[in-house]
Amino acid sequence: MSFSLLFVVVLEAVAVYFAYLAIVGSRTPQGAVAWVVFLISAPYFAIVSYLFLGHRKFNDYVVARRASQRVLDGMAQSRKSYPPRGDTQDVGYQVFETLAASPVVSGNAIKVLVDGAKTFDAIFDALENAQSYILFQFYIIRDDALGQDIQRRLVDAARRGVAVYVLYDSVGSSRLPWGYINVLTDAGVKMLDTNALQGPTNRLRVNFRNHRKTVIVDGRVGFTGGLNVGDEYMGRNPAFGHWRDTHCKVEGPIVSQLQLVFCEDWLWATEDGLFDDLFWRPEPAPSNFDALIMATGPADDLDTGNLYFCAMIRAARHRLWIASPYFVPDADIVSALKVAALKGIDVRILIPEKADHWVTWLASFDYLDELREAGVVFWRYDNGFMHQKVALVDDSIAAIGTHNLDNRSCALNFEASVLAFEEDVAKDVADMFKADFAQSRISTRTLSEQPLWIRLGAPVSRLFAPLL
Repeated sequence: MSFSLLFVVVLEAVAVYFAYLAIVGSRTPQGAVAWVVFLISAPYFAIVSYLFLGHRKFNDYVVARRASQRVLDGMAQSRKSYPPRGDTQDVGYQVFETLAASPVVSGNAIKVLVDGAKTFDAIFDALENAQSYILFQFYIIRDDALGQDIQRRLVDAARRGVAVYVLYDSVGSSRLPWGYINVLTDAGVKMLDTNALQGPTNRLRVNFRNHRKTVIVDGRVGFTGGLNVGDEYMGRNPAFGHWRDTHCKVEGPIVSQLQLVFCEDWLWATEDGLFDDLFWRPEPAPSNFDALIMATGPADDLDTGNLYFCAMIRAARHRLWIASPYFVPDADIVSALKVAALKGIDVRILIPEKADHWVTWLASFDYLDELREAGVVFWRYDNGFMHQKVALVDDSIAAIGTHNLDNRSCALNFEASVLAFEEDVAKDVADMFKADFAQSRISTRTLSEQPLWIRLGAPVSRLFAPLL
């Protein structure tokens, strides 16, 4: 047998093997069929693509909540120490607790931070007042004016004896120069890529990204939401103009849950869980809100991202408002949104008029018609670019965090959002939504009424929905 023939036989055998893995590992038959056809018909391209994009689970990711009995005991104790005031609006705490692997706890304060100036003013204030430690994690960190402001404050904190731990994602922060990192590490900051421990082999897992944005100071105050560290998030990029985003500041027992999520990611990067070095007993806040951290990712046994959105939709009785810069939902979420709208629930989806990722933006057009027919109303924000990830259910649940309403956030990325089961927070978020709707327009044009390039591009882009 000649070498060329042997190569073809081996290549086809590998393609068949990968096709089998796709059949047993894909979440949907459609996804399995797509990979099988691609692998068998074009193995030269498909095998490489499958190595990078075909994995759906992070089977060896260590999830601290499930791996440590001490953590499990601590979770049980937090529920006893800060019991929820009660599911007075019957939204179903249990499903959210199961998906989050964390209990709903009371004694929390949650402040909505609208846009970059308010968000980073609050974060800067917390960093400058840190006394013991800072946990700092962002998907994107840039070496620009905002990034340098952050760098300076982290260096100052480290020099005054504060322990500073920084995580970044190597995909989101691919343009971050080593010089920026060296300034921090030379000052004593421990700064790592979330996949640092895995080395070059993890390049085959580029499809999995850590999309979380977390700041925790002294275990007493925390931040999460949609903003990354970059000048565009402050509205300084003329191509986007005003950048509409939302973050939140949290205090109380919920900070320990957010801190635990950071520890999971640090454990993955270093095999050091940080547990003994951190403060885990924050005082309850006077506002006493019920809340939990919904952390999801491809390491979870269940499809927690999709189930989280389905649970939110199922909990709605009168109102369901969702803001997401990307709208490429899973089929189950599409069905749930249709059912909610057909029941007469006020279902509104706020999406941007502008695009920052063209394939994802185009793919969304192929979903709108079928959902509009069921009664879902789409609003397009056109005062700059909208990047917030926020959901509101009636007057009972407000969610602020990193979850986009797309397959990537639901199945491929590590995400985290704050869920506040509190009417006061829901009112603040509702008022914020109303202000956003006032700067938006209702989308009524069907796909057939769109320009030719959108009519052609939308269905083609949707073919890549499992990766978007």
